[in-house]
Amino acid sequence: MSGDAPDNGLPDVRRLAAVVAVGCAVFWLLPRPEAVTDEGWRLLGVFSAAIAGLILRPLPGGAVIFLVLVAAVWTDAMSLEQALSGFATPAVWLVVGALLIAHVLIETSLARRVALLFVRFFGATSSGVAYALILSDLSLATMIPSNTSRAGGVIMPITRSLAELYGSNPGATAKLLGTFLMVAVYQGEAVASATFLTGQAGNFIAVELAETLAGYEMSWARWAAAGIVPGLISVAGLVWIVSKLLPPDIRSTPHAREFAQKELRKLGRMGSREWTTLTLVAVVCGLWTTSNLHGIPVALASVSGACVLVVTGILTWRDAIRQHTVWDIMIWYGGVITLGRALSDAGVPRALTDYIGQSLGEMPWLPMLAIAVPIYFFAHYGLASITMHFLTLLPVFLLMLLDQGAPTGLAVYLFSCLGGLSAGLTHYGTVPSPIFYSQGYASFRQWWAAGFVVALWNLIVWCSIGSLWWKVLGIW
Repeated sequence: MSGDAPDNGLPDVRRLAAVVAVGCAVFWLLPRPEAVTDEGWRLLGVFSAAIAGLILRPLPGGAVIFLVLVAAVWTDAMSLEQALSGFATPAVWLVVGALLIAHVLIETSLARRVALLFVRFFGATSSGVAYALILSDLSLATMIPSNTSRAGGVIMPITRSLAELYGSNPGATAKLLGTFLMVAVYQGEAVASATFLTGQAGNFIAVELAETLAGYEMSWARWAAAGIVPGLISVAGLVWIVSKLLPPDIRSTPHAREFAQKELRKLGRMGSREWTTLTLVAVVCGLWTTSNLHGIPVALASVSGACVLVVTGILTWRDAIRQHTVWDIMIWYGGVITLGRALSDAGVPRALTDYIGQSLGEMPWLPMLAIAVPIYFFAHYGLASITMHFLTLLPVFLLMLLDQGAPTGLAVYLFSCLGGLSAGLTHYGTVPSPIFYSQGYASFRQWWAAGFVVALWNLIVWCSIGSLWWKVLGIW
């Protein structure tokens, strides 16, 4: 995984130079297809620089996208109005509202309560503990659109505490319990990222691309219905798989339930802030689920929920503006949407798809899908972000399959869900992966071997059972 931006606030000059070089190389050295205008080709150069910037990170992600948007205007790749248009997208504000609510869920310890309750009920065995933590993550993924917040703020700390409770620390005692838990729970994190639209922020990029490229709308409720069956089956199998690959020495874990009960007692009874927040979350999720019945946009429900928290004083405005991660995501997400739309309008994805399609000939969509899925999925070995996966690969693969007559719903959901699942392959596949891997409980070889085997399981489940389930739902 690429390094982070410098801590002193100054850009890494060498990485910044590499980002500029990538953009210039794409524009000046690659041959421009006749179907793409000079303006569109300049835009591709700018977009390529943005991708390189988000990978190399000479500056934080939001700053990279901010600079790229300004560069796009100066190079006449787009107008100033176009550059700013993405920030008016409802999905951006859905994410902002949900992240602010997520902050309150974690700050009030409601999210921790959820995880501890699962452990108290299911934590009698090592596998039960793993299931409890994964199910906690799945539950929180219905509302918290940041797998980083869930992993770093709730799930991983509890996972480590439970491992240490049984004397399992990095090193000689890791195998007692910690290795199994860290790997299994992280693989569950990847499934949670794919199961719900709010599983991780990058999913909203997939939604935007599906609507822009294929005119296909994906709602929170529709994604949840599509993901819940294959998601639960994936979880059921992956814990068993990891328990065979990395068997824990400790199988019975009665102290885990005692630990959860003790921690819940420390939290005490829920106060008015917690009850108000819980009620608000239930209302917002209810509005998301039934948006097709009452017509209230999910983004409006999200930001309204955040407003209620501010009005009631549960979330002060001072605290809201201090959540720098929320506003950083807003900048890079809105900017990425702007760049993606502009590229589509310029016909760049279509030109690249036509070029690839010429080499494949008139292959029927089903065998083409069988070839495309493993390429699309395992390409994540070379990527350190689910968002990057969507931005670089989803447009081309989606258009290529649709050109050959593949059902739109099948192609959209399959590629969208597989993007999140592919993060389980490596220790750098998405931000939570280094959070778990850096704990030192699993070696590189253990992490990658388990990731590959679980990935095969996930591919089988989502391509077979998932596809059949989507047929039942009428998605295709």
